[in-house]
Amino acid sequence: MLLHLKRLDWLLIASALLLVTFGLISIYSSGGEELTNFKRQILWLAIGFFLMLFVSFLDYRILKNYKAPVTIIYIFSLLLLIGLFIFGVSVRGATSWYHFGPVSFEPVELAKIVLILLLAKYFSMRHIEMYRVRHIIVSGIYVFLAAGLVFMQPDIGSVLILISIWFGVMVMAGIRIKHIAALAVIGAIVLSAAWLFAFQDYQKDRLISFVNPQSDPRGSGYNVLQSVIAIGSGGVWGKGIGEGTQTQLGFLPEAQTDFIYAAIVEEMGLVGGVMLLLCFVFFIRRVMNISKYSVNNFARLVAAGFSVMLISQILINIGMTLGLLPITGIPLPFVSYGGSSLISLFLMLGILQSITANK
Repeated sequence: MLLHLKRLDWLLIASALLLVTFGLISIYSSGGEELTNFKRQILWLAIGFFLMLFVSFLDYRILKNYKAPVTIIYIFSLLLLIGLFIFGVSVRGATSWYHFGPVSFEPVELAKIVLILLLAKYFSMRHIEMYRVRHIIVSGIYVFLAAGLVFMQPDIGSVLILISIWFGVMVMAGIRIKHIAALAVIGAIVLSAAWLFAFQDYQKDRLISFVNPQSDPRGSGYNVLQSVIAIGSGGVWGKGIGEGTQTQLGFLPEAQTDFIYAAIVEEMGLVGGVMLLLCFVFFIRRVMNISKYSVNNFARLVAAGFSVMLISQILINIGMTLGLLPITGIPLPFVSYGGSSLISLFLMLGILQSITANK
């Protein structure tokens, strides 16, 4: 056991814990007197950390060498997504959650991890055949089965993340440039069709408010404007923990989840915001090193897929809080409040630790 623990990437683990600490400080600051979410996040962290260590002791090559494990968990994740239409609970207009008493579970967070494993396995077995279009089509079917179910919830932000994972893993696997261009054209066509026939009115309002939030400052543009105000008012050093007016007075919406970066910058300032970004850079660099020095294509693509997922979520979340991207409801990895996201991330971290320990 001690030898195994010595083989783990403790710098990667430490950077993950530091990211969680940023979130815990902000959640504590905005939690009021009861601090319910703060206490729950600590519980999710403890569960996630234990699961990470447990998974790290398992040999990841079971996922690489045998077809059944990955296939089973992929089918299970699809069943969880289908079950939402029967047993799910609607939160902020999206039926994305299961509620078990005081505990909620969002299956799309697990689906992201499962999709990384599935795509890594698929392309690692066919890396010398990436010139074949049929591999793009087959892998696309796997992705769009999950993405289609998520789209119907509707959860457009998570759909973008799932597609980003697919695209990123294909690029790392060696897809041809002309195929990338073709996918970009198809994506533009699909997005245009979705705007005309699939997007709901409130989703169109979010996109319109992104272009011009002043057009409806008390409606669809409210969240973006309050987020930008919070970030701007933080200055260089911030207003201090517990002193952010936008956060503490409730003007900043979803200060513990979607807009937690704005809450952090308001109270910790530009310095705190940059430090958080540097922690992300360090963490992702460590993950990419695992990909770079992996001994097989499956491990390389797993780590690469996780990097793509993290980068996508970070860019979308922070871009949203800065008013540079439309509001999508994507959490900031390791930082935003939420057990489903945190536990899924630590599960993925456990797989990476298994890769590191079993070189």
